[in-house]
Amino acid sequence: MNVRIVSPLILLLAAAPLPAQARAAPFVIEQTGVGYATIDAAVTAVRDDTATILIAPGTYRDCTVQTGGDITYRARVPGTVIFDGGACEGKATFVLRGRRSTVDGIIFRGIRVPDGNGAGIRTEIGDLTVTNSTFLDSQEGILGGNPEGQQRITLDRSTFAGLGQCDETVDCSHSVYLSNNGSITIRRSRFERGTGGHYVKIRAPRIEIVDSSFDDSRGTKTNYMIDLPEGATGLIARNTFVQGKAKENWTGFIVVGAEKRTFPANGLRVEENDARLAPGMTKSPAFVADYTGDGVAIGVNRLGPGVRKFERR
Repeated sequence: MNVRIVSPLILLLAAAPLPAQARAAPFVIEQTGVGYATIDAAVTAVRDDTATILIAPGTYRDCTVQTGGDITYRARVPGTVIFDGGACEGKATFVLRGRRSTVDGIIFRGIRVPDGNGAGIRTEIGDLTVTNSTFLDSQEGILGGNPEGQQRITLDRSTFAGLGQCDETVDCSHSVYLSNNGSITIRRSRFERGTGGHYVKIRAPRIEIVDSSFDDSRGTKTNYMIDLPEGATGLIARNTFVQGKAKENWTGFIVVGAEKRTFPANGLRVEENDARLAPGMTKSPAFVADYTGDGVAIGVNRLGPGVRKFERR
């Protein structure tokens, strides 16, 4: 029988880590193949061009500010890229003010800043698409918008959990708080375990919130599931809602025009949703509460015991 004898030196070399120059950089621009040690270095290299930054699995504590270009931030393996706690400009892990931004397959968690608005993403200029991403245990998930422009924001197949606060600052923070003069779409996403504020707060003329779930059964000090404080037109459909008992404001699931009537709400349709109360919830909230008087179109929805269809305020 032949026995292969392996030198101890060979074993030592095999176990030794590769030198830094031989390891792949964690942030690689797909179009050029050039790698960078930090996300901000990769973003800076893109300048005002169009590029995809591929991100290797790992936990990162840095942040970036995108000041131009059309950039896609994509996890090489969805769900294995975690940005943990980093905040640029005292705002967010990703501060976005380029032409366009796409975030795909990334986890953001543990972001807190002194003004109470620490977010995974702060969008300020440019269209934004977020897909297959997760926002955890921060003051805010996604915040911002461009009220001056026709910005389009789409959130798809993403999870928002352990977000929001009303205790750290005078104004509350929310799981998602967006404002623009264009449109905001939320599809196939999950909202759960809120820790204050609203799950979704939107100031925009056109909205679509469909095929998503809002589970407040483990929420604490939360308010509305969907707040449209200045009105809106569009569609809220095929969502499931469970309202918990540990709320700060329990009076409505979906509330329209509570602050002012900037956008007409007579084109807003609410239909094919399922809304129920969690065990132990003894209040009787309105499924839709409308301050505008514009005639929100409420179609057929499945409402559990204790949930009132509509309230005019």
